[in-house]
Amino acid sequence: MTIPYSKILSAAVACAALAVPAQAETKFIANDFFDAATPLAKYTYLEWAEQVKALSDGDLVPDVYTGTVLLAPRANLQGTQDNIVQLAHQSAVYTPSEMPVANAVQELGFNYSDQFVMQFAISDFSMHNQIQMDEWRDLGLVYLGGYATPPYVLFCREPVRNLAELKGKRIRTAGSTVSAWVEEAGGIPVNVPSSEMYTGLERGTLDCASNAANDLIDRSLWEVSEHTTLLPTGMYWSGPMWGYNADFWASLTDDNRSVLMTATARAMVRLAIGYDAAARDALEASAEKGNNIYEPEADLMESVEAFRAKALEGIYETAEQKYGITDAQALIDDFRAVVEKWEGLLEGVDRSDEDALTALVESEIYDTLEPASYGIN
Repeated sequence: MTIPYSKILSAAVACAALAVPAQAETKFIANDFFDAATPLAKYTYLEWAEQVKALSDGDLVPDVYTGTVLLAPRANLQGTQDNIVQLAHQSAVYTPSEMPVANAVQELGFNYSDQFVMQFAISDFSMHNQIQMDEWRDLGLVYLGGYATPPYVLFCREPVRNLAELKGKRIRTAGSTVSAWVEEAGGIPVNVPSSEMYTGLERGTLDCASNAANDLIDRSLWEVSEHTTLLPTGMYWSGPMWGYNADFWASLTDDNRSVLMTATARAMVRLAIGYDAAARDALEASAEKGNNIYEPEADLMESVEAFRAKALEGIYETAEQKYGITDAQALIDDFRAVVEKWEGLLEGVDRSDEDALTALVESEIYDTLEPASYGIN
């Protein structure tokens, strides 16, 4: 019996299809130096990783490390460049010489206090401003999303409610502007990673630490600092929350890059909502444990406000002379314009509505990026 050619062809096509292997999963290492319990690990890497796997149908499999088991905070940039990890959170304050542009923008951290606005603004700015994007490219990084802390407050071993009580205190800071304010106010700035706050306060090498209020519970700082002053000592957004090795990023398919953009948009929103809630809840919980929560006295608050005005007046000069930024005014003015844009975009938006915020972040940031070309040198 002669088998029709059409059936032979159909059978051959079917066999060929069966012979094509399923798409291999892409495993990669993602490192965040924050402890797993903190918002800057929980929402941005741990929960994010599960979403990435789900959205990619298992094609993308992040192997997440948290804390300092794999890389210390100051080693994340080099570790990403050397492909020890393919993705990492890189706080620019730990690598100022390598990230002068990001640190120049961070100089304004003392002047802002809205976490939602700043998280979305710094991400928008860092993925669209050419001066900043050139820095990522030269470092071999792809910036895919940012973070912003709630306003930092003071955790102290003794009460620090006014300038007299602050004088001579060794205070953990993270950033040059707040360090300069501490020094001007009579304290002694100490630049150590946030992972060293607990031991520093416990041993007395630190008198106070400046960080987001959630660390009272997330890092158990209530145990070693019985006195918290709600003094806004800046907020931090420097460097990528998600910073990819550029060669690894280029090796991904367009679909996989799109998945990572989608997952990151929602993770940023979850971070903003969760971080804000964690800070408020931690203050309440630490007070229930017997800790003292103070409002700053007038002279201490006035010192902060005066320094904010001074920092703003000298920001162009600081960016030029300290960080070597050639076109400092264009850089800083663009950043401030993006902040104003997000202040307007978030006006009247329900900040507890995850879906609404995610849609806004996607439309204003990620939908403007082309997966086939963004970050590809």
